[in-house]
Amino acid sequence: MGKTVTFSFSSSKYEGTEAIETFTFKELGIVENLDDEAVKIEMDRIFQAWVWDKLNIPYSIVIE
Repeated sequence: MGKTVTFSFSSSKYEGTEAIETFTFKELGIVENLDDEAVKIEMDRIFQAWVWDKLNIPYSIVIE
């Protein structure tokens, strides 16, 4: 069995705003033999996308 990661979040401000989900590295497209720093960077990127998708919050970034 391959490595897994569990993502979760909850809001202390908004009751019922929470989610938890477990994925295999394969499902996320992550190679298991990456070094720890590369895994951390990739997990951070995927986690942020997962949270934004769960919360369904549109946003924009303006740089002037």
